[in-house]
Amino acid sequence: MTALTEIREAIEKAQPYYSPLEYFELEEAAEYKSEYHSGKILPMALDSANHNLIVGNLIAPLNFALKKQRDYHLFALGLRLWIPQKQVCTYPDVMLVAGKLEFAEARKDTITNAVMVAEVLSESTADYDRGGKFKLFRTIPTFREYVLIDQYEMHVEQFVKTDDNKWVLSEYDGADAVLRLSCVEFEMRLGDIYDRVDFESESEE
Repeated sequence: MTALTEIREAIEKAQPYYSPLEYFELEEAAEYKSEYHSGKILPMALDSANHNLIVGNLIAPLNFALKKQRDYHLFALGLRLWIPQKQVCTYPDVMLVAGKLEFAEARKDTITNAVMVAEVLSESTADYDRGGKFKLFRTIPTFREYVLIDQYEMHVEQFVKTDDNKWVLSEYDGADAVLRLSCVEFEMRLGDIYDRVDFESESEE
């Protein structure tokens, strides 16, 4: 169990219940971002330099590719995703929406209909991103693609939902491997996703 997980669990046990409205109000005034889990407000870990580099490397060419695919909206590092069935609100690193945006709780900063999410893994969040968070995302009717990007080595995991509701895993390793998204026409070399990422700095930390 990571230190962040222990802190989150301790906070969750000690906290009173917050309504979604209370959470949104508190989050607007908060200095740091937090997730909402069925009445509990849980702090998020701060992102590393490599984390932000990877997100930036991915969204710039993806945003350019989407200029020819007007029915999609791309968001990164800021817009919230509300998961109605589980009463959970989180901040995906990269999020793609197909068609019209659907908002939660009469808001304009929290959507409900993501089709693809990409998360950059850290030591403190990797288990949650692969397990509990993925399980939450799968309750979203529109959700059909999940990309997990390791920030400590060139390794990407891609989960794609098939027509018969099965999730298929593909893994990519090395600079010459090519990630091809399923929900949109887009492909990118891992070498470009990890451009300027300093793995040695992460290992030193």
